[in-house]
Amino acid sequence: MKKILLLTTLCALALTGCAQKQEKTLVAYFSATGTTAKVAANLAEATGATLYEIKPETRYTAADLDWNDQQSRSTIAMKDPAARPAIVKDLQDAASYSTIYVGFPVWWGTAPREVNTFLEAYDFSGKTVILFATSGGSDLSQANAEFKAGYPALIWKDGKVLANESSVEDLQAWVASLQ
Repeated sequence: MKKILLLTTLCALALTGCAQKQEKTLVAYFSATGTTAKVAANLAEATGATLYEIKPETRYTAADLDWNDQQSRSTIAMKDPAARPAIVKDLQDAASYSTIYVGFPVWWGTAPREVNTFLEAYDFSGKTVILFATSGGSDLSQANAEFKAGYPALIWKDGKVLANESSVEDLQAWVASLQ
């Protein structure tokens, strides 16, 4: 009888461990100037998530980010909805994450095209994705709508713009409100 009880307990622990492995969370972010990186780090701490930077193959310079220059790298990419700038593809075990927070600065009312490249580089089908952003005044309504329409195989929860100085406690409260 003791052997059966021990075996049952071990099986239950093994199943619990498997369930916990399926509940991994990822905070992936694109940050050209470092602002979104700070918020992403706090969000990863608040959620106990793995932190991952979406890195363009070629880093942005100040000239690349000059939105007043019609020939700047960012302007050219943002004018073309089909643009998919190359990123470093080094995320390990992407399929193991069940919830993915994706952060970025708002550019032209939506996400930089590198975010699209990231979502298309890995198979996140059936995963829950929540956008978060940093912005000087824009909201996420356009990005939320575009991503829901463009990636219907993902489970979307509406994201939000987070303050640059969002604390771990603030972010824990936001995450709890999503449940």
